[in-house]
Amino acid sequence: MTTAGTFLKSKGTSVWTVKPTQSVFEALQILSERNIGVVPVVEDDELVGILSERDYARKVALFGRTSKDTPVSEIMTPEVETASSEDSIEDCMRIVVERGFRHLPILEDGILIGIISSTDLLAEVIRNREREIDKLENLITGSGEIT
Repeated sequence: MTTAGTFLKSKGTSVWTVKPTQSVFEALQILSERNIGVVPVVEDDELVGILSERDYARKVALFGRTSKDTPVSEIMTPEVETASSEDSIEDCMRIVVERGFRHLPILEDGILIGIISSTDLLAEVIRNREREIDKLENLITGSGEIT
């Protein structure tokens, strides 16, 4: 069973963050430059929120605010559901599906180590199932052992 921490290490991704005092415009630049859909909001190494493209669309554009004059803290989602690096990919998938998220921040000892997208989770669940099927087929056909 793959853990979130193991998955992130194998994926080798970096985490880009913003501070709550930065402008929404600065956060949008990071989203665009890095081709990502969310950016964690961190203050003093603590995850205090998450900012998504959806937050921008619903809380800036629709309310006549400007991204250059609006701090991230005013539109971020402050209560962030997280998972531990020790949680299984299946547990992470369950959180994402049950809560309707597309991105799940992963913490290790309270520190943000990465974000796993729902697409990443689905792909890993499928890979895990394929490995299980291969092991069972090898056992049934006698061409190998379950490892």
